[in-house]
Amino acid sequence: MNAQRGSTETETVAELARRLVAADSGGWTPDGVKALAAGLGWAWSDTPAHPVLVTGRSAGDARLRPVGRFEERYVDGESYVELAVPVAEAAPDAAAQAAAFRDALRELTGALGKPSVMGSHGDMGPFYGSGPLWGAPFVRWRGRPDTLELRAGRTGPELVLQPTDPAENWFWRQGVGEEYSISGFFGSTRDRANAGLGYPGRWTARSWETVTRSLDAFLGALPAETTALGITIGMPFYGRNDRGAPLLYDVTCGDRLSIGCFAPDDLDPAALGWGTVAQHPATASVWSDDDPVWRVDAGGPGEPEGRRLAEMLVATARAAGVSEPTDLIVGGEASYVDGYDVTYYGLGLPTG
Repeated sequence: MNAQRGSTETETVAELARRLVAADSGGWTPDGVKALAAGLGWAWSDTPAHPVLVTGRSAGDARLRPVGRFEERYVDGESYVELAVPVAEAAPDAAAQAAAFRDALRELTGALGKPSVMGSHGDMGPFYGSGPLWGAPFVRWRGRPDTLELRAGRTGPELVLQPTDPAENWFWRQGVGEEYSISGFFGSTRDRANAGLGYPGRWTARSWETVTRSLDAFLGALPAETTALGITIGMPFYGRNDRGAPLLYDVTCGDRLSIGCFAPDDLDPAALGWGTVAQHPATASVWSDDDPVWRVDAGGPGEPEGRRLAEMLVATARAAGVSEPTDLIVGGEASYVDGYDVTYYGLGLPTG
């Protein structure tokens, strides 16, 4: 059993992460977790909601998630499925939360190396736990038998130590094909740490209202999540119609969300809500002045109007002759982001 002790107010995020990675969870049984807490130097406190480990950290105490009705079918002898430790507090706005997450990620990457998994939980975290409204980014240093995750928490980023199998079993079993069965996006490297990692099946949007809702959720949080994760997503969309499957729009998002429209000549993009570089000058750093002519600057963390953007994209696709949601195709180029192979589960759209 790990005997490292002494979590204090001055312990850095990196030092805490190293102690969690080195800790022995004892199979996540009651005795094993109590020994884990003792080894970390944290006091056990029972509350009506869940056990709390008193850490003495200014960001807050650690929380244990016991196995309940949402978790029981995914475990194999574990009594707990995660230990979450807040590591920083930030103002509630999306920009401050994304910056706090990014700062923690930089420090952890320096200490532990590049995470083997990254993504967004969307509106449903592991075991159906909801995340913050501004976005739900996460990264993982996958291991055996336990995995360390940096996750967006209620008031700031949290380090989560968890048994590897239950969370992955939960995710894999969501691939049932029903609309909205999985949200967010998931990316993994080809690092050997991901050997044996399973990937769930995807679901398909069956109506334009479903596409509108999925694009709303995706675009509204995207710049906050990409800022937090330190990535840039380039995502072309192709619209299949009776003329083929031409490029319809280009979504580019790093610290700001920009969308370019390649509309057919017989469309009036301005009537659909698109502007030019004169109206959206920030997009000049993404594209030249006249290619594409039509574009929109949707803003940085917390700024995109997800529903309005989603309705504009759907209206443009339908006006361009895209008759079914399955004919709106995410370009395969979007599947490769900073060394990660990414699947956009929450969109419900085909990739090709």
